[in-house]
Amino acid sequence: MLDFDELRELAADVRVFVELAEDKAEALRAIIAAYDVVLAIFPIDEGMGLHVIKGKQILDTIANSRTHAVYSHTAVAVPDLQHAQALKILTAPVEQRIAA
Repeated sequence: MLDFDELRELAADVRVFVELAEDKAEALRAIIAAYDVVLAIFPIDEGMGLHVIKGKQILDTIANSRTHAVYSHTAVAVPDLQHAQALKILTAPVEQRIAA
């Protein structure tokens, strides 16, 4: 089960890391590369929306097998779902971007 407060804290840490970086795009790419699962969080009418930027296969495997796998995760705050989807495409490996 996801802890939304934890995700907000992780997103705040990512925000600080990116803001302090000289090359903000490279900092964001480094964050996404460093974790197994990266979630985008964004405000919605009912609270907080989630979109998987990286690690969907890992989450699907956990959900389908009902096991508890060990994986690293973080969150990135974005303004809306469209930004989350764009971030997913922009940070995907080149082969996946070409296929999209």
